[in-house]
Amino acid sequence: MKALVFNTFGGPEVLEYTDIEKPVIGPNEILIKMKAIGLNFADIYRRKGNYHLAGQPPYILGYEGAGIVVELGANVKGIKEGDRVAFADVPYANAEMVAVPFEKAIPVPEPISLNDAASVLLQGLTAHYLTRDSYAVKKDDVVLVHAAAGGVGQLLIQMVNLLGGKVIGLTSSLEKAAAAKKAGAETVFLYQDDWKKQILEVTGGKGVDAVYESVGSTLSDSFEVTRIGGTVVFYGMAGGDPAPVDPRMLMDTSKTLTGGDLWNVLTTREGRVVRSKELFGWMEEGKVRLAEPAIFDLQDGKEAHRYLESRKSTGKILLIP
Repeated sequence: MKALVFNTFGGPEVLEYTDIEKPVIGPNEILIKMKAIGLNFADIYRRKGNYHLAGQPPYILGYEGAGIVVELGANVKGIKEGDRVAFADVPYANAEMVAVPFEKAIPVPEPISLNDAASVLLQGLTAHYLTRDSYAVKKDDVVLVHAAAGGVGQLLIQMVNLLGGKVIGLTSSLEKAAAAKKAGAETVFLYQDDWKKQILEVTGGKGVDAVYESVGSTLSDSFEVTRIGGTVVFYGMAGGDPAPVDPRMLMDTSKTLTGGDLWNVLTTREGRVVRSKELFGWMEEGKVRLAEPAIFDLQDGKEAHRYLESRKSTGKILLIP
């Protein structure tokens, strides 16, 4: 079978589209013929050597995708060949065939396309636990969303809205601000402006109820625009490491700092199915809409990586075998 692999760490040029052995599934696994693969920044970090990779080269990137079941392990029940499934946390996805543990296989309902399933799971389930668990959004909450035009950002905006809240977005350009507003942000400010002053002005000096903080280096700023008793959810650091947080500040202001990581949430098959069912249901009802993905053939993975690193994309990038 064909796969996108690399033997040394580096830029997109290290990626090679080549033949490798088809996976041999274990008794609790299923073999998936891939139809769409999600590309994420984690793939960039792994290709560069910034994230740990197990085993020896050639390495295969990819953790998210969707496809058709073509083979079942001896112990697998409750699924059959021909079923449509997706996953958010299975390695070696940049290939025509992927061995998937049954517990990580998420059924895809018929109204949802496999392209949409591959586009939404990683970022959609992240936005889901952030708004349901890390900080449960309530009616009339005012919520600040960092990187509001990104994949998680646009989904956070929609989920905050459907749960009854209102969103202030932060982006780096007017083009991205337009994308955030299209997703449903009530107000969008730019990082290069005095956004802390602007947020305090539009909230009457009080500040927001909660912040979804994915930049990292802006963590202290996020606390400055959070109301007394409000919450900052730290779930990423795309802009660099955050400054240490003084616990006395948290005590004096009754503010809460909480962290979030999807892998601490997706721990059982039941949890995966229940969360994805609600996510897919919102999509079927039109309450959550996906931006049109940028599509590349898997063999053109180098170009897809360059496009993602350019920071020009506002929607999902898919690789199609």
